[in-house]
Amino acid sequence: MTDDIKKKIDVVFIAGGKFHDIDFARLEILKLLAEDDRMKVRVFEDYSNLHAIEKADFLITYTCDVRPTLEQQRVLKDYVSSGNRWLALHGTNSILQFMSDGKVDSPRIAPVMMETLGSQFIAHPPIEPYKVKVVQPDHPLVEGVEEFETTDELYLMELHGKLNVLLEAEYDGKAEGFVEEDWPQENWPVLYLHTVDKGEVLYLTLGHCRGHYDMHDLPEPLEYYPAVERCAWDLPVFYTLLRRGINWAKEEVLKNK
Repeated sequence: MTDDIKKKIDVVFIAGGKFHDIDFARLEILKLLAEDDRMKVRVFEDYSNLHAIEKADFLITYTCDVRPTLEQQRVLKDYVSSGNRWLALHGTNSILQFMSDGKVDSPRIAPVMMETLGSQFIAHPPIEPYKVKVVQPDHPLVEGVEEFETTDELYLMELHGKLNVLLEAEYDGKAEGFVEEDWPQENWPVLYLHTVDKGEVLYLTLGHCRGHYDMHDLPEPLEYYPAVERCAWDLPVFYTLLRRGINWAKEEVLKNK
């Protein structure tokens, strides 16, 4: 048996949810995973396959408003705290509820998951250009990355625990359309590490994407969304960050293979 076979890496990738072009994101991330032929990937739309998650070498998620049960939250926390790594992307930390006045609330109904992730999405300002600053230029995950501008959703969040912030963006203003819309000036994590006992989460908030047919879950469904939004996916630096995130996730696996 060769070393390559011995070092097969079992990955669980959860891609599902609302208001995003999940098909696009799923394909792009799968293509990145396929750059290493040791990867054996199982793809799910939610967290219901607990056995697969528990057996995975590492976990990747790209979701929006995918709500785990309490049992699923506990399995996710135990998975990370036992020494595994979780690469969480964009809307993984989002839970959305449309109110009678049309505004969007972010109910705190999955506290175990959000405490594991280190954050919960609360709101974002209108999609418009903003600058992403490098906080720790010598850290391997962002080494060589310079300050850049992106047009994406800037996540305004409720933070949990001690975060090791690698990229951040400043915001001062309103998040119109959300219940919690007033946000004083502050720097918000864009890429961070969150240690959970023996394991770790790497969270990247960039990566919004939307196609023509992704707004049918609105209270008043929109059958055809006029614009295709790719946001940070149009930037080479975003793919650099994704590749480094995947390498970060698998490096701990390979130490123990």
